[in-house]
Amino acid sequence: MERRLHTRHRARTTVYIMMPAGKRRLCRAINLSANGVFIRTASLGLRKGQQVELAFAIDLGQVTKVHRRTAIVAHISGGGTGLMMDAYAAR
Repeated sequence: MERRLHTRHRARTTVYIMMPAGKRRLCRAINLSANGVFIRTASLGLRKGQQVELAFAIDLGQVTKVHRRTAIVAHISGGGTGLMMDAYAAR
C-alpha cells in the first residue's frame, strides 16, 4: 500500500546538499514530490534522521525557481538517499 501524501515526479535537476560540519555536495535528483526528494548519492556519510539543507532549481517554462529547504534523511539505499523536506519552511 502506497503511503505517500504527494505524487512523485521524475526529476531533472541537481540538488546542492549542505551537511553538518560544512560539508557540501552536488547530487542528481531521481524523483521529487511536494515534501520529498530521492537523490543519487555515493558514500556521503549521512545517517537516517540527520538534518541537511537543500537548494535546487525547478524549471517552470518561462521561469526557474530556486528552492531552499531543510530536510531529514528518511532512508538510505544502495542507489541513493530519500529526504523528507519541510515543504512549508522556505529559507
